[in-house]
Amino acid sequence: MEINMETLSAIALGIGLSASTGFRVFIPLLVAGLASHFGILTLGENFVWMGSVPALICFGVAAVVEVLAYYIPFVDNLIDSIATPLAVGAGTLLMTSLFPAENEWMKWVLGFVVGGGAAATIQSGSALTRLLSTKFTAGTGNPVVSTSEGIAAMGFSLLSLVAPILVAVLLIIFIVVILRLIYRKLLKRQKY
Repeated sequence: MEINMETLSAIALGIGLSASTGFRVFIPLLVAGLASHFGILTLGENFVWMGSVPALICFGVAAVVEVLAYYIPFVDNLIDSIATPLAVGAGTLLMTSLFPAENEWMKWVLGFVVGGGAAATIQSGSALTRLLSTKFTAGTGNPVVSTSEGIAAMGFSLLSLVAPILVAVLLIIFIVVILRLIYRKLLKRQKY
């Protein structure tokens, strides 16, 4: 497959939206659905449903419930355990819906590996940040973390529509930093 600028932009957009699901699962789905509904974003043929009114209502309600739930102390940590597999699924769906390949199997594999992997990594970093906030502030710092994650999900999702390559590069750097921190933490744990 020849990689041209359009393909590169589609992959970068997929990475940006997929990674954003690691901050909040439903905000990037809502942004992608709205962009599709209003003709700003072209989704794959099998994913046009994401821009339908029923899908937008579902994504909108889920986004509001998710955002509000993260402001309830200690429930936010519980939600992280549910959000991780949901983020992987949403990241896979978003990457697959945008990847311009004829082979459906290849689209789904790449969607899972790249989109699901990016979402899982960002979600792991978010969960780790929230656990540390809970540990050091007894949960009082968690609303700040929740607000930051919501802003990041919305900001990166919207920016992905305008400057997908820039957002993908920024998020890839962020993912590398998270993976390095997790790796260091695991090494430190093995020493004891």
